[in-house]
Amino acid sequence: MHSLLTKREKEIFTLLIQSYTTKEIAKQLYISEKTVRNHISNVIQKLGVESRIQAVLELIKMKEIDL
Repeated sequence: MHSLLTKREKEIFTLLIQSYTTKEIAKQLYISEKTVRNHISNVIQKLGVESRIQAVLELIKMKEIDL
């Protein structure tokens, strides 16, 4: 099955649900905070939702990420 998320997006959302901040995610993945926010925005757009929280809930429902 083809994943909706890129490898990087999946990494970011996996860290998000572990309560990492944007800053911590950026540090952990060696990318800028702006890049982290861009990835999050891309996923929000892909899913057609309004927020990070909605994106997380959709991704869990779709089994794209696991809690």
